[in-house]
Amino acid sequence: FGYCVLLSGVALLCGCGARTPSIPTGFERQLELNGIAFHVTSPNLAAGNTVTVAPAGLEIDNSPVSWDADGAVTAAEVADLDADGSPEVYVYVISTDAAARGSLVAYSANKRKSLSAIYLPPMTESPAAAQGYHGHDGFAVTRDSLVRRFPLYASAAAGASPTGRTRQLQYKLVPGEAGWLLKLDRTTDF
Repeated sequence: FGYCVLLSGVALLCGCGARTPSIPTGFERQLELNGIAFHVTSPNLAAGNTVTVAPAGLEIDNSPVSWDADGAVTAAEVADLDADGSPEVYVYVISTDAAARGSLVAYSANKRKSLSAIYLPPMTESPAAAQGYHGHDGFAVTRDSLVRRFPLYASAAAGASPTGRTRQLQYKLVPGEAGWLLKLDRTTDF
């Protein structure tokens, strides 16, 4: 598979399943798009970790928001996936156990006024897409989508072998009931 997730120059996980023995300390990034800035921080604690996003440039509420993180923050990106002029911030988190399961902390600058959470449904809500999933996720923003990649395993059983294939899930940002939703748009295996 050949990818590695890096944090401060230290490999946190590799596509082959190799991991470093320790969790990198602290994460901090300043991101900006369309006049809206996001200061993303996390202490990257082994247990009880949090992510804080402090916005700047919003018209009504620039209060920081904090969220519990199920693992270590590996990266953060800013984008405008729905091309509405109000950017979003995407913070990638990888669990610190051997499964290295990915999760996401994300917010949208709602009409440039305040932050609203973006929800990424759990893998269990898409059984076909989750088939062969055992973690070791990687995330990235493309032009108009959030992409999640992971190696495929022969079965769902513990100790299953990797197949050498990769699945890519492509999500589109859509309005949800109480915020924003990343809706699965396309699944590709290669």
